[in-house]
Amino acid sequence: MADFNAEKPMIQVKNLAKSFGPKRAVDGVSFNVEIGEVLGFLGPNGAGKSTTMRMITGFIPPTEGTVVVGGFDILNNPIQVKKIIGYLPENAPAYADMSVHSFLDFVAELRGLRGEEKKKAVSRVIEMCFLESVVNQSIDTLSKGFRHRTCFAQSIIHDPPVLVLDEPTDGLDPNQKHEVRTLIKRMGEKKAIIFSTHILEEVESACTRAIIIDRGKIVANGTPNELKRMSELAGTVILKVRNIPAEEVVQKVKELSCVKRASIISTDGGPACLRVYPQQNITNGELARAVGELAIQQQWRVEELHTDEGRLDEVFRNITLPDTTQEVSR
Repeated sequence: MADFNAEKPMIQVKNLAKSFGPKRAVDGVSFNVEIGEVLGFLGPNGAGKSTTMRMITGFIPPTEGTVVVGGFDILNNPIQVKKIIGYLPENAPAYADMSVHSFLDFVAELRGLRGEEKKKAVSRVIEMCFLESVVNQSIDTLSKGFRHRTCFAQSIIHDPPVLVLDEPTDGLDPNQKHEVRTLIKRMGEKKAIIFSTHILEEVESACTRAIIIDRGKIVANGTPNELKRMSELAGTVILKVRNIPAEEVVQKVKELSCVKRASIISTDGGPACLRVYPQQNITNGELARAVGELAIQQQWRVEELHTDEGRLDEVFRNITLPDTTQEVSR
């Protein structure tokens, strides 16, 4: 394993850009990733996610900008960078005629592992990636999920401090997705991890921070909770009341000084369900408390009263450009 500088951010990306002819796939992207961070990389198709990840790993050179991993510049010290990175590309290749065990043994040897150290590394990733049941099967006989897990295993076989994972749960069933997310979250305590995903649930369950990229530019960067607070629904209160006409509840709620507006979500013959929006500078607790006190005064039969923390899917839709007809790069 190559030495690296652990005092600075493990991954430093500055003004990174990539052009393919006249098309600008990545345009001035900058961010850092520390040891102990799991960074989710989000964006619509054609946003430049995979292109950025390929440049970070040294798979393709940037047109402009710099990437420094573990203190090593990807252009000036490519071998040192590759030694400390584990990379799972999109549609990761594998030797179809090899068994799972022989493929992982081969990759371990490429990574410089020998003897007992190699044997332990292969056994470790087989167990971590739940490959025991297929270890002697040839890769061409594996399901998509097991093939993907085998490729994931090769990316961590040398226990690298940096992981770059492109769609690491692609093709997995719900149970397998949960296992991989849990594994990424656990490894993220001691590594710097970047993984791209289209599944917003994964960002909330596994990431300490997320970046949204659109048309090659970063349009949002923050923790999952910070991104959710960008939602126009963040801080609103959901109220469900039984046996009272929804219009009557709305009228009463609107009389509160802390309420900007209230709207009916649904009735459907059941409880009246409302969303209550706060005035500016009203805290979440203030609004919920005021609505709750009103419900007590009015003796409403309240079935539900809670503050909405916001939704990543709404934030994602609102800040990414709707026109994705011109494919730039995955």
